[in-house]
Amino acid sequence: MALLANRKSVMTLFTSASDLDGHRVRIVMAEKGVSADMLEVSLENPPEDLTELNPYATLPTLVDRELVIYDAQIISEYLDERFPHPPLMPVDPVSRARSRLTVHQIQRDWYPLAAKIETGNSTSAESARKELKDQLTNIAALFTQKPYFLSDEFSVVDCAIAPVLWRLPHYGIELPGTQKAIMDYSRRVFSRDSFKTSLLETERDLR
Repeated sequence: MALLANRKSVMTLFTSASDLDGHRVRIVMAEKGVSADMLEVSLENPPEDLTELNPYATLPTLVDRELVIYDAQIISEYLDERFPHPPLMPVDPVSRARSRLTVHQIQRDWYPLAAKIETGNSTSAESARKELKDQLTNIAALFTQKPYFLSDEFSVVDCAIAPVLWRLPHYGIELPGTQKAIMDYSRRVFSRDSFKTSLLETERDLR
């Protein structure tokens, strides 16, 4: 494994501009101020290093010395524990469980719809577009309760939500003016230095 041999002292993240999970991990890394080599790859033609390191050849994949992690939630929690400031997960077990559940719901409900919009045929893409817009509209009131999603502090939940909201114009989704809370939330998150740092060059052009 040439990559492990040559990069023992440097974190490496295999990622892609089309990878929502990779983007949320990059936000976590930027929040923590973690320096890493960002290797933008295509899963249609994955590099040999990735297939050697990760038997599933999935994104994102994080390499930290001898450790290889290839699940976005595990990567995020690993980074939060290794670099504890600023904390992105709650301290108490109940709140941590709720945070994990919210991220799980976002991954389960929103991310597959985004994938269908990107890769599905016109019929399935339009259906996914409508469903994602409806889901966002239905929970709009939750964005009014706290500065961040159900929290006074920026968290891993916001890291999971932000990549979807950033891509809404790219997905052809325009929220009605009545959803001002989501728009205000988006501006608040997108203005963070960490979010700006997290963007790959191709992602900057999505809006």
